[in-house]
Amino acid sequence: MPISASSRRSSLAVPGVDGRARLRFGIPRLGGWRERLLRFLTERDGEAGFADHGRIGHYTLALTRWVAVIGQLFTVLFVHFSLGIPLPLSWLLPAIAASILVNITLGLVLGWSARLSERAVGLLFLFDLAQLAWLLHFTGGLANPFALLMLVPVALAAGQLGRNWTVVVGLTAIALATLLALTDDGLPWFDGTLAFPPLYRVAVWTGFLVGTVLLATYTFQFAEEARRRASALVEAQLALAREREMSALGSQAAAAAHMLGSPLATITVAAREVLSALPEDHPLREDVACIVQEAERCREILRGLGRHARDRELARLSRIPLSHALADIAEEWGRPGITVEVETVHHDDTPEPEVTLPPELRHAFANLIENACEFATSRVEIQVELARTGITVTIEDDGPGFAPDILDWLGEPYVSTRRGEGGLGLGVFIAKTLLERTGARIQFANGARGARVCLHWPEDRLQRAIEEETP
Repeated sequence: MPISASSRRSSLAVPGVDGRARLRFGIPRLGGWRERLLRFLTERDGEAGFADHGRIGHYTLALTRWVAVIGQLFTVLFVHFSLGIPLPLSWLLPAIAASILVNITLGLVLGWSARLSERAVGLLFLFDLAQLAWLLHFTGGLANPFALLMLVPVALAAGQLGRNWTVVVGLTAIALATLLALTDDGLPWFDGTLAFPPLYRVAVWTGFLVGTVLLATYTFQFAEEARRRASALVEAQLALAREREMSALGSQAAAAAHMLGSPLATITVAAREVLSALPEDHPLREDVACIVQEAERCREILRGLGRHARDRELARLSRIPLSHALADIAEEWGRPGITVEVETVHHDDTPEPEVTLPPELRHAFANLIENACEFATSRVEIQVELARTGITVTIEDDGPGFAPDILDWLGEPYVSTRRGEGGLGLGVFIAKTLLERTGARIQFANGARGARVCLHWPEDRLQRAIEEETP
């Protein structure tokens, strides 16, 4: 149905804003104030670092502010009317009303399902600090027992925002606390004003300063580490998904080779019959001969592809000794010019387990073996030690070894000596995470020849983990 120019309406699609909010607040024209406000509050603002900085749901932030508003209103009214301590309500109630107005306005404009940008969350934390400082200014300043609530926006900013906004919110809290300390007129009390000695006020201000710095620093560091690990685990899941897709491609290749064999055979037979029926001087004889030749070539490719994929799948699904499985991985992921030797050492009569490595373990071993081959000069040794106490797998190369400055941090996400070459430092983290899920204890060290990675599974823990992972 054609749409006339007079019936067209501009529609705004804002990330995190549901359809009902858009219908309720239709934008009459592009560039309106509501559109600019929505973009400012919800669009990503190019924050550095992790993409989830500041992406807080508006519902969570609004609910927190409603709780704070109810608490502030109850406390002010209870102290003034029930305890009989006179408070300047004409200065306090408008500040509480301002917080209510901000909550209602954002709820009407955004709806409850919007996810705010980092700058929007940072500005709202600054507003909360300013509103709370205003209330404290008329109720005793830092001498007010509720002054410690100024640490709440700082802690929330450190846990949810990036480094820059955390610093801004923290410095703002310190600046406001300093103003409160300098303009302290005493705490409102029953018989007037309760004054505190200057030394006590300085001590309270110092405690607030130290508490703000420590709380912001510790909270930011813990939150940043959690975000780094979450991001690295997502990368690990993507790597495993790619590994499963590669396994599935092998099966699909074998199936394609089987299904395409019959049509290609028919094409070949028909083309040969046409070729034999054409006279030697026919202009199409050369083209038909080319078709026969190319069809034969396709059949050869499909036969090889299906045989390779079938053999590879059978090798992966067969139960073979652990050392043979590691040798297959080394053959697949090794590098030209690097010799990989796999050795089995029996410390008693413990038999070598026959296993079918699931994709997760194959990917973990492949990461470690590929890393060893990449840094090795000419040789990589893989040793499988068997004993009643457990299984130990050692991967050692003859390269330069691990860099001393990252040796203690190996296994942590985004730790790499090749960040300048585009490496993210996630390979060892992914391998360590997957292997630890099977009960392995992992040790990174520098041996006599180069880098050494030692994996140990107590008793039959490796076999039980493989049986749990294998469908």
